[in-house]
Amino acid sequence: MENCRVQKVIIIGAGPSGSIAGALLNNLGYQVTILERQKFPRFSIGESLLPQCMEFVKQAGMMDAVVNAGFQFKNGAYFVHRDQHTAFNFEEKFTDGIGTTFQVQRGRFDEILANEAARMGVSIHWQSEVTAVDFSGDKPKLDVRDVDGNISYLEADFVLDASGFGRILPRLLNLESPSGFPVRKALFGHIEDNIDDAGFDRNKILITVHPEHKDVWFWLIPFSNGRSSIGVVAEADFYPSSGSNETILQDLLNEDDNLHKILKNAVFDDNINAITGYSANVKSLYGKGYALLGNAGEFLDPVFSSGVTIAMKSASLAAAILDRQFKGENVDWQAAYATPLQRGVNTFRVFVDAWYDGRFQDVIFHAKQQPEIKAMICSILAGYAWDEANPYVKNARSRLDTLVELCRAD
Repeated sequence: MENCRVQKVIIIGAGPSGSIAGALLNNLGYQVTILERQKFPRFSIGESLLPQCMEFVKQAGMMDAVVNAGFQFKNGAYFVHRDQHTAFNFEEKFTDGIGTTFQVQRGRFDEILANEAARMGVSIHWQSEVTAVDFSGDKPKLDVRDVDGNISYLEADFVLDASGFGRILPRLLNLESPSGFPVRKALFGHIEDNIDDAGFDRNKILITVHPEHKDVWFWLIPFSNGRSSIGVVAEADFYPSSGSNETILQDLLNEDDNLHKILKNAVFDDNINAITGYSANVKSLYGKGYALLGNAGEFLDPVFSSGVTIAMKSASLAAAILDRQFKGENVDWQAAYATPLQRGVNTFRVFVDAWYDGRFQDVIFHAKQQPEIKAMICSILAGYAWDEANPYVKNARSRLDTLVELCRAD
């Protein structure tokens, strides 16, 4: 291959998993190049972070930049269904670790992480799209197209795909696999919320179950500047066949009395976007010369805001394994990366399944909640889905099934 430049590690994508992985590897002394198809800032969903995320931000040396950015403080989640309501305060969780986080406009948040990685020494090539890959030789080879259409050729010791929903390597290497979830659709956007309800807590995400349809839900994520992210999630065939995204979203919001009251002064002054069939999976999270991070590997569902947490966890795991591999150890990517990462993903999956069939709703809205059990569930909602000292992580499905039976029998 002519004019091929050799890199140590190439990361595809400068989102949270790419920037965190880049910073961690850079801090270990490795040369890292990030190829990002877009130019930041750019819009993205996944705006209500979990406290577990902050552990990885801290590990990467980016905590000061995030704390000083002025994002909306977040200490928990508030759930509502008709006249039922319950709050989870993340500092009351079972698992040790950071108990607060932020609600962020992802365009700015992702830009801050990327800028911090660059400040540390990571080389970021903006508007650079990977168009072809070859993993058949001793080193991975990538064809990269810049904004002017010029093609360059890069070679690396290892490639991390942090391309998110772009899913570059899954597409180019035919790794995509069905998610197992029904095809759901989200309508979402940012609004000027003008919330004057004294009972509304801007320090928590508000998750509302539709009054008539338990598998349809809304998110309301307040930001620090008087704006909020608003969205609805339902199976694709639930939505009307005609009408604008904004009209459909507003009509659905008005079907819930509490949301109608909270958002009575809201101004819908921005685009309402739609994404359908967002859940994704892959045949393998790694292969010869590469590994998949975050949404490039698997995305479950937005209901518990687990996406960025999983992305950052994958970055932390992958950076540690690569460090061992580069030092000459014979590492087992299945045992050291895919299996432990999947353990937490599967914990989230159990709770996502139970959310949509209504069982988890029966638990969180139960009138006689046991504080010690609530603390264990709170840990998972805070993102600590890898803490096997927590019985609801170690034996997630059987524990939750038993708890549902107890709540329904009470």
